[in-house]
Amino acid sequence: MVLSALLLGLVTAALGTPLAKPLAKPNVQPFRIDLSAGIPHLEALVKNTNLPSTPLYPGAGIEFGIQLDFLQDLKTQWVEGYNWTEQEAELNELAQYTTTIGNQTVHFVHEISQEKDAIPLLLLHGWPGSIQEFLPIIKPLTQPWTSPSGKTVSFNVVVPSLPGFLFSSPPPQNWTDVETAQLFNTLMTDVLGYSKYALHATDWGVDIGYHLYESFNASVRAAHFVFLPFLPPSPQDIADNNITLNDIEKVTLNRTVDWLTTGQGYFQEQEFKPNDIGLALYDNPVGQLAWIGSGIQLWSDPRAGTGPSVLTHTAILTGVSLYYLTNSFQSSVWQYARNTGVFRTIYAKPPTNAPMFFSLFEYNIGFWPQEYVAKVGNLVSYKEHDFGGHFAGLDNPPALIEDLREMGEYFASNE
Repeated sequence: MVLSALLLGLVTAALGTPLAKPLAKPNVQPFRIDLSAGIPHLEALVKNTNLPSTPLYPGAGIEFGIQLDFLQDLKTQWVEGYNWTEQEAELNELAQYTTTIGNQTVHFVHEISQEKDAIPLLLLHGWPGSIQEFLPIIKPLTQPWTSPSGKTVSFNVVVPSLPGFLFSSPPPQNWTDVETAQLFNTLMTDVLGYSKYALHATDWGVDIGYHLYESFNASVRAAHFVFLPFLPPSPQDIADNNITLNDIEKVTLNRTVDWLTTGQGYFQEQEFKPNDIGLALYDNPVGQLAWIGSGIQLWSDPRAGTGPSVLTHTAILTGVSLYYLTNSFQSSVWQYARNTGVFRTIYAKPPTNAPMFFSLFEYNIGFWPQEYVAKVGNLVSYKEHDFGGHFAGLDNPPALIEDLREMGEYFASNE
C-alpha cells in the first residue's frame, strides 16, 4: 500500500539539489580487496573441520538453530565448489576507498552515476551484513530510470563498512551508533562534499540511519527503512488499536513474535558476552558459518536462492569469508555490546521535515503497521512485498531498487 501522493507537494519543497565535490581529496585513498593470502589457511580449516554424520535430534526444527544438513551443504560447497577469486573480483568491480575521520578508518564504496543530477544515496548495512549485502543493487541504482511522471532518477551510491566491520577500523569500546551517525554524516558532507543526501538502512544500519534522519535535518533529506529502532507492537497492541492486518502482515507479525520470544539467543550472547563468541569462533570459519548461517536461514524468505532472490549458498559463503578473512567477526559482534537497549519504546516524530519511506518484506523479522511507522517520521510511502525477508538487498533486489527509485523521484521533484 502507498500513502497518498497528495503529500508530494508538502515534502518536495524541502529537497534541494545535491552538490558533489571531486573525490580526489588528500585523505581519500583508492582501495581494492586482496585477501587471497588467507585462502589456503581458510580452506585447510574448512576441509579439516568435522561435523556430525547425523543430527543429534532429527526432529529439532530451525528454531533450535542451524540445521545440520544445511550447514553440511554449505561446508561441502566451500570445499568443493566455491571460488573466492571470482567473488573477490566481483566485489572489486565496485569503486572502493578508505579515508580517516578523527581516529577512525572508514572503508566505503562510492559508485558515481554518469547523470549530472544524480542523487547521493547512503546505504547502511547491519549484522551479519556488509557491503556485499548491497552488491546486487549498487550499480543498477547508478543507472538512469525514468519515472511514470517523467523524472529521470539515478544515484551516486555510498556504502560504508560499519566501524569494526571488514576494513573499517574497530572503534573504542564505548562507541555508539550516535557517533557512527556523526561519522557517516561527515563522510557524506565533508569528505565527499554532498550537501544533501538520501539514505536507506537495514538491521543495525536502521539505528544509525534513524539517528541521521532525526539529527541531521539539513543534510539528510529523505530516508528509506525496512526495519525500525522501535520495539515492534505486540499482537495485543495492534488489536487494541483496531488495526486490521492483511495476509502479508500476519506472516510478518508471526515471525516478529517468534524472533522476540525465542529467536534472540544470538542477540543476548553478543550483547552481553561478545568476547566469548568472538574469541571462540575467531579462527573457526565453519563455526562462523554456523553462527551466521543460522540467522540467514531463519530470517530470510524460505524461497531464498530462487528468483528474485540471489541469497544463494555462494552469497552466504562470500559474506562469511569476508568476516573471516578480515578478522572482523569479533569486532562485528561488539556492535551489540556497544549499543545496548537499542529498541526505543516511545513512538515520536523527530524534528525533521524530511520525507520517510518504509518497505515491508513479508518474511522480515520486524513488523510495524503503517499506523505505527507514521508516528516516527514524515511517512510518504508504505509498501508491502510478498517476497523477501530481512536481507532485502539479496532477498528481493528488484523490489528494493524500485522502492529506492520511488524515494529518488521525490528527492528529484524539486529540481
